[in-house]
Amino acid sequence: MDNVSFLIEKLYMEGWLRDEEFLEVLIHHGENEIRNLLAEYARKTAHRYYGNKVYTRGLIEFSNYCRNDCYYCGIRRSNSHAQRYRLKKEDILTCCDEGYNLGFRTFVLQSGEDGYYTDELLIEIITDIKRRYPDCAITLSLGEKEKESYQCYYDAGADRYLLRHETSNAQHYRCLHPKELTSEHRKQCLRDLKAIGFQTGCGIMVGSPSQTLRHIVEDLHFMKELQPEMVGIGPFLPHHDTPFYNEPAGSFTLTLTLLSIIRLILPDVLLPATTALGTIDPQGREQGILAGANVVMPNLSPVAVRKKYMLYDDKICTGDEAAECRVCLSNRMKRIGYELVTDRGDSIRKLEEKRICTINIH
Repeated sequence: MDNVSFLIEKLYMEGWLRDEEFLEVLIHHGENEIRNLLAEYARKTAHRYYGNKVYTRGLIEFSNYCRNDCYYCGIRRSNSHAQRYRLKKEDILTCCDEGYNLGFRTFVLQSGEDGYYTDELLIEIITDIKRRYPDCAITLSLGEKEKESYQCYYDAGADRYLLRHETSNAQHYRCLHPKELTSEHRKQCLRDLKAIGFQTGCGIMVGSPSQTLRHIVEDLHFMKELQPEMVGIGPFLPHHDTPFYNEPAGSFTLTLTLLSIIRLILPDVLLPATTALGTIDPQGREQGILAGANVVMPNLSPVAVRKKYMLYDDKICTGDEAAECRVCLSNRMKRIGYELVTDRGDSIRKLEEKRICTINIH
């Protein structure tokens, strides 16, 4: 125990550990004393950059069609039981209208990899949102695209892009995906997004089938190398219409431990307490914030389609109105000493880069 506490203090002071040291900390994730110490240092680090602010993103899940057949996902191509839907541009703009009036200043447009939404249509949607709400950020989560497509979205006004790498280990990636999808291509997409200038987010499922603690250490290496502005992690949760329907859910305590570790290795990262965390435990999002996270993502999608965007079973907040969900989250954050703010919530690192660039230009 003393040795693990020493390693946690070292991680807090130096921002990194050797592989065997990371493993030693991860092995003890179930021990309250260890997890509480990690969380304490993670909170201190988050407060240093962001204070007690929790940033909110309005999530708009606009299509559950997907060309891919990932083994863990409820909207996979071969799931014939999925009730498919697509939102029109006007529907998406209506979601933004409602969200803006509720105080959201970031909209997250998320879908399966749906070819119906051409680059031209996506550019039109991005442009219209930016024209209507120039003070808002747009985050995209649309999967793997060509670099030219990413560039078009960025040029149209998109600010951020979320693309979970799921696992940086090629063999483990093969356990989760069909052969036409590769870990290297997914990682290249993330590098392309960074090179273009997006605030870029990667992430993993904690406890996905065949995952080992050594795989997770590899993921920490990849995150450190990539230097993403955002990291999204949550526990693996099975869906009844996938090949992994009988697999156990990922560990809640390991997810909290990793949130704290990620905060310490990437101190200024934007780190969501995800819906999956709230699904696996009623206090999951609060515990995520207390472990070092600083973002929540309420659902702005029309209530009629929320239950259709079911990546995993028992997803929470599928029936809440957006206003109810935001008020509920605000009250939950207040109870643990945090403030849900009306703010774009940009990456501090990106803002600093822009400031330096502006100074150099002038």
